[in-house]
Amino acid sequence: MNQNLFASFNIPAILGIPLVILIIMLPATFITPTNNLINNRFSSLQQWLIQLMLKQMMITHSTKGRTWSLMLMALITFIALNNILGLTPYAFTPTTQLSMNLGMAIPLWAATVLMGLRFKTKLALAHFLPQGTPVPLIPMLIIIETISLFIQPVALAVRLTANITAGHLLMHLLGDTTLTLMSIYLSSSTITIIIIILLITLELGVALIQAYVFTLLVSLYLHDNS
Repeated sequence: MNQNLFASFNIPAILGIPLVILIIMLPATFITPTNNLINNRFSSLQQWLIQLMLKQMMITHSTKGRTWSLMLMALITFIALNNILGLTPYAFTPTTQLSMNLGMAIPLWAATVLMGLRFKTKLALAHFLPQGTPVPLIPMLIIIETISLFIQPVALAVRLTANITAGHLLMHLLGDTTLTLMSIYLSSSTITIIIIILLITLELGVALIQAYVFTLLVSLYLHDNS
């Protein structure tokens, strides 16, 4: 086994050509179309989950905010499928790349901020200066609020990257430990194998939760600006 912990996070390439675009597009093939008159169980479960998540995220939004429904559902599906893809053996996880997560977070965050400045200009600018602020603290608070605003997309991307990367590193370390124990004392490796199975189950939940958290935070930014 490759002892480099971060080797699995390298972008795969053939003849120097990165394959990341094909890998990102691969999970989309698991989404089944609904052209049939009678849906199968997988399609019914898929539609039920989408309706449940859509109801939870859109219930507090205004009419302008609800126009983002399709984009938010596509976002959570895209992130969840790519996270789950990384749990398969010898697979590359695109969401462990900070550059990709920033590429998703910054445009979505910027779109919500620009929407707020366009439709709720006074309210959007009022966030930079809370009511009743003493005059000497006004410049400092404006700077602090501006920095906190621009940190939002970075926090979105770093949260997703850190959680997915940490789980993969932990599974890699436990896998190396299991192989070492199997060569020394076979029965002692049983415990680590059980731990790995439990960890994979946990990582499956983390993959889905992180996709939901990322989309929910984008939805909250949209709610504040729509």
